[in-house]
Amino acid sequence: MNVALKTPPTLECISLSELKLHLRLDSGSFADNFDEAQSIAPGSHVIADNYTTHAGASVEVLGYTALVIFQAGTNGATGTVDVKVQESDDNATWSDWGTGAFTQVTTANDNATYEKAYTGVKRYIRTVAKVLLAACEFGTSIVRLVSTSIEDDLLNSIITASREHIEDITRRALLTQTWYYYLDQFPSLNFIKLPFGNLQTVTAIAYKDVDGDSTTMTVTTDYLVETNGVECGRIVLPYGVSWPSYSLYPSKPITIEFVCGWTTAALLPYKIKAACKMICADLYENRESQILTGAAQSYIVNKTVQALLTSSRLMDEF
Repeated sequence: MNVALKTPPTLECISLSELKLHLRLDSGSFADNFDEAQSIAPGSHVIADNYTTHAGASVEVLGYTALVIFQAGTNGATGTVDVKVQESDDNATWSDWGTGAFTQVTTANDNATYEKAYTGVKRYIRTVAKVLLAACEFGTSIVRLVSTSIEDDLLNSIITASREHIEDITRRALLTQTWYYYLDQFPSLNFIKLPFGNLQTVTAIAYKDVDGDSTTMTVTTDYLVETNGVECGRIVLPYGVSWPSYSLYPSKPITIEFVCGWTTAALLPYKIKAACKMICADLYENRESQILTGAAQSYIVNKTVQALLTSSRLMDEF
């Protein structure tokens, strides 16, 4: 199978805090385990009948336990403040978090602190506010549980290694990643099966003729895409359409770029996440090479991990 990774995943099966909880690691003082960042700076904020004038700074929360704090000061006469939490995958495109609206603050309930735990799955959050009728005093901040450890780098590398090991066992790409798939010729069948399962999109299909000139095929006109859920996706010819019949370039003439994997760690099957934690624990506890002889060699393979991952393994051949 001739493939090349273009964009590796930016997510992992489990977060650093999840692994620390699984390993029962504790480090640092109470103060060391938290950090706080202002989203909307405290102060008097002018009237704005929108959620853009008072848009707060964002904070990355993926992998952390996060708490949003809304500190309401004194409202101007008849003034009201509406604060809500927004979330984003890329820190650029924002949407309202479904349960992220705080109770409206009026002169009847100002000078109080309100809190909301973020339970979403996006990478970034921020707060935005709307102020009506009179200027009001308030500010917002985002607190993260960030248990520290001198071994964080090791733990993060173990998490990545465990995900890569599971991908080797299951022959899957677990979380969103972009790949190139190279073919030497178009198939005799009317479809091309793509590896790794969980196909999200086919970004492009291009082929080069014998002179090296490249042609990009057009989706729906030249081919259709079957995502096929967790199984292997396929590129299928539309009715009455044939594969191009050119003399192809001698080296990697056909390139298919595609995106695959589950979109968030929350969507991963629990058995995969459980296997990931078990592999991480083994790598953490056994940091040096294991040299075993005789019957003891059988203990190198974690049979529970194998059992957890058996039904997740893709059986397709490439």
